[in-house]
Order: sequence, then structure tokens, then C-alpha cells
Amino acid sequence: MNSPAEVAKNYIAIGKGKATNGFWKLLILGMLAGAFIGLAGVGATIAPVGVQAAGAGKFLGACVFPVGLAMVLLAGSELFTGNNLIIIPVLTGDIKFHQMLRNWIIVYIGNLIGGILVAALVVYGHVGNLFGGAEGGVAAAMINAANGKVTMSFGDAFLKGIGCNFLVCIAVWISFAAKDVTGKFWGLYMPIMLFVLCGFEHCVANMYYIPCGLFCKALYGVDKPTLTWGAFFVKNLIPVTLGNIVGGAGLVGLPYWFVYLREKK
Repeated sequence: MNSPAEVAKNYIAIGKGKATNGFWKLLILGMLAGAFIGLAGVGATIAPVGVQAAGAGKFLGACVFPVGLAMVLLAGSELFTGNNLIIIPVLTGDIKFHQMLRNWIIVYIGNLIGGILVAALVVYGHVGNLFGGAEGGVAAAMINAANGKVTMSFGDAFLKGIGCNFLVCIAVWISFAAKDVTGKFWGLYMPIMLFVLCGFEHCVANMYYIPCGLFCKALYGVDKPTLTWGAFFVKNLIPVTLGNIVGGAGLVGLPYWFVYLREKK
């Protein structure tokens, strides 16, 4: 396996490549990552339905969700939260700050498109009808999950975003340490399972979860006045995204640059 110092050094080239990719390549790969994470969200929602013990249901969903990041890293795509590590080549001086922001913005938009498309596919394909639909089945779980995400406080969403992307970027870091597919998969699996189990907030996952709940609300005629598109962006996506940046760039990228790369430039 690669040592942490080797991972840090290798990420300079990885980050430079991400920062210099063309617009359409980043957008399409961003859409794929949004779709991969969204599909993992579908499975993580369906798996616990009908499980009576709340803790067991949460654990079951957490066991399913890491498949999303596995698809992102192994199939190849661009994920905003993982790309927060591009702060490393910025700090080493190998790319400019505006190049990192360009990557983040394009990939973020791509992730959003991919997540919403999966949400529409799932809802209007009537996956929500499983196990009782809006009457305690999958549709009800989708709506309740989305509503829970838009009714937390700004501070809670922000702090849960920090915890989430600290673990997501650690998962990405561990996957880069491994040199084979099996090692990469199991290396990323545990931190992702942990962030879901802890109830932390991932902005890209929420690009699927909340639109999915909104589409379900409209399709099944459920009265949920707190669940709106405005609440999606203002009460969840903004604070969670800011928290994700702090957790990924601030608590993973910055410390590893400081420890392994600061004196080598």
C-alpha cells in the first residue's frame, strides 16, 4: 500500500488533473457521481423499510450506502465532496485557487443534475410504491427523510456537514493508499458506513434525497408544508455544503498538506 506521505504526494498530480479537465468532461463526470450517490441513497432508503428497531434499520442503510462512493472511485467520476482535497495542490502552489473553484462549481452543478435525475427516475418509475408506498412504505420513508433534512437548524446542518466530509475525504484518502480494487473498496467502506450511521450530512447525497422527497410529496399528494424547494437550498444545501468544505478541505486536506508537503515546496 501507499504510505500517507505517498498519498499526499500522489494527490498533487491527481488534483492538477482534476483542476485542468475540460468543462464538459467535468460536468458529465459530475453527473455520473451524482447519479451513483443517488442510487446508493435509493438502496439505503429501501433496505431499512419494515425494520422495527430504529438502530438496526439505520445500520442496514449505512451498510448499503458505501456502494455509492465505490462506484464514484472505481468506475470513475467527479464528486464535489471528494474534490475538496484539491486544496492540497493549491497549497503546494501547483494550481491556482481559481482553478480549484472552477472544478468545484462545475462538478457541484453536475452532481446536482445527476442527483435530481435519479430522484425523478425513481419517483416517477414508482419505486416508492414498494412496501406500502406513502402509507408507511418506501414513498413515506423518502418523504420523511427529506423533511428531516430541511427542518434541522442551520448550525446542526453545518456541523453534520463537517463530520460527514471529514469521513468522506478520509475514505477517499484510504482508497488512494490501496493498490488493488479489493483494498480500495474495503478501505473506503468503513468511513462511509460510519458517516451514514452517525447521521451526518452529505450535500451530494442530499441532492438526491431532498428532490426525491419533493417529487414524492407531489406525486402522492402528501401534505408536508415544511418540505419545499426553497427549504432544500436555504435550510440544507447551503449549510451542509459549507460544512462539507470545512470538513474535507479544512480538516483533511490542510492537515495532510501541513504534515507531509509544507516543507517540500
